[in-house]
This record gives sequence, structure tokens and C-alpha cells, in this order.
Amino acid sequence: MIAGRPIGPARNPGVAYALAAYFAWGLLPLFLRLLAPTPTGEILAHRIVWSFVTVLFLLLVTRRIARLGPALAQPRRLLRFVATAALISINWLLYIWSIQSGHVVDASLGYFINPLVNIVLAALLLHERLRAGQKLAVALAALGVAWLTWLAGAPPWIGLAIAVSFALYGLLRRDAALGALEGFAVETAVLAPLALAYLAWLWWHDALAFADAPASMRWLLLAAGPITTVPLLLFAAATRRISFSMVGVLQYLSPSLQWLVGIYAFHEAFDPRKAIGFGFIWLALLIYAAESLRAGWRQARARQ
Repeated sequence: MIAGRPIGPARNPGVAYALAAYFAWGLLPLFLRLLAPTPTGEILAHRIVWSFVTVLFLLLVTRRIARLGPALAQPRRLLRFVATAALISINWLLYIWSIQSGHVVDASLGYFINPLVNIVLAALLLHERLRAGQKLAVALAALGVAWLTWLAGAPPWIGLAIAVSFALYGLLRRDAALGALEGFAVETAVLAPLALAYLAWLWWHDALAFADAPASMRWLLLAAGPITTVPLLLFAAATRRISFSMVGVLQYLSPSLQWLVGIYAFHEAFDPRKAIGFGFIWLALLIYAAESLRAGWRQARARQ
């Protein structure tokens, strides 16, 4: 920090942390496709269980496990984490299923429009006033979604469900009064017993893929824990070091990579007419990013 302001991007490790996190999330479909022989529900259960093991290990090593006490001692705060745990599990389930079923491009749409859904929820639920650029971005995104709905004869429900579930998750987590690591620990602690019960039920009915999988597949399923947790920690570290507007611009790297993976790695069809709908959304994101940077610069000037 220099004179109370973040240091430049060239010397600021926060940019590197953010890029690493978004690259990891953007390339996640490649990892999830490796788990294809395993059913979606079992992948989700393993992701929850091994994420909990990973985050618990990190809390013990860093001696931060005592910070969970206040969250667990207050019923209202704990209920909030139960709600965020439910939302993130729904988001993960939808995402894993979309990758396994060949809908990577549709899933990327969810993370493209997620920032714009955040704007709408903030206006509706938090009564925040939208700036002109934000209104224009939302309107263009709505046109893009309307075009995709007309083209397919149905709303792009995969992208919309992923975007809404993640936006609601972020909305509830913003006032959760716990750091990223501690909050994620509480959420996975809430979900882990259910995930373990589901895995036990599969095993009891001789339907547990993990039991008959080769060693390489078992290691991949175990790796779902750190692969989920490490990008989250990188993202948390980045948000403490760079401006929110910079985070808002860099976040589009992740769905862009997912979109590229879907088309060029998994050879998903991308109708040129579909590109029109995505074009409206990409234009909306450009306007939103430019408007966010402009607002960030204005705030920085006001603080000087």
C-alpha cells in the first residue's frame, strides 16, 4: 500500500491471485469431464466431502478454526449459512450436470450474466439505484436472453439457474460476517453429513462408483476438494488487494475460458444465430465493465 492506495498492477500480487483463480474456474470443465464415468450426484457428494476435509485441514494448520465458534453459536447466523450451503450445492449440481451432459456453453452463459443478475437483485432486494450504464447493460442482456428464448423455444434455463443461484448465494454471503475460508468451512460442514449419507446409501445399494473405480479415478475424486478450495482462497486473497472494479473486469475471464473449452475442446455446436444472443450479452458486459471502471476511478479520485 502507498499512501493508503493499492499499489500498481505490475507490483500487486492481487492481480496474479485473481487471474489464477479465474483461470482455475475457467478450466474446471476439463477436470470435471475427466470424472465423466461417475454419476453427477456422486461427483457432487465427493466435491463436498473432500472440500470439507481440505478446508478443515487449512483451518487447523493456520490455527483459525476457533473463528467458527461465533457462527455456530448464533442460530440466525447459522441459518444464513444453511441457506448459502443449499444455494451453492444447487449451483454445483447444475454446473456438474451441464458439463457431464455436454452443455458447457450454456453453463458459461450463467457466469456471463451473473454480474447483471447481481445488479437486478441489488435493485429489487436492496433498493440500490441503478446507474445509466447499469440500466443499459441489463436491458441489452435481457434482449440477449429473449433472443435465445425465442430461438430455442424455451428460456436458457441452465444459464439462468446457474446465474440466479450464484447471485443469491453472493447476496446472502455478503453480510455473513465470516471470512471466505471460515464461511466455506461452515457451508461444507453443513453439507458434508448429507453428502456422506448419500455416499453410504450408494455403497449399501452397490451403486458407489468410487468403490469399483480405478485408483486414478479415486485420486481425481479426492482432488475435487483442493481443486474447489484453492481457487476460492486465491480469489479471497485477490479481493483484499485489488479494487472491486478490477475484480469485476477480470471475472469475465472465467466464463470466456469455459465458452472456449465448450466449443474447441468439447466441440459443442454453436449456431451463428445463437451468437446474436451472446453478442447482446457480451456488449452488455463491455458496457458494465466500462461503467464499473469509471465508477471505481471516480471513487478513487474522491478519496484523494
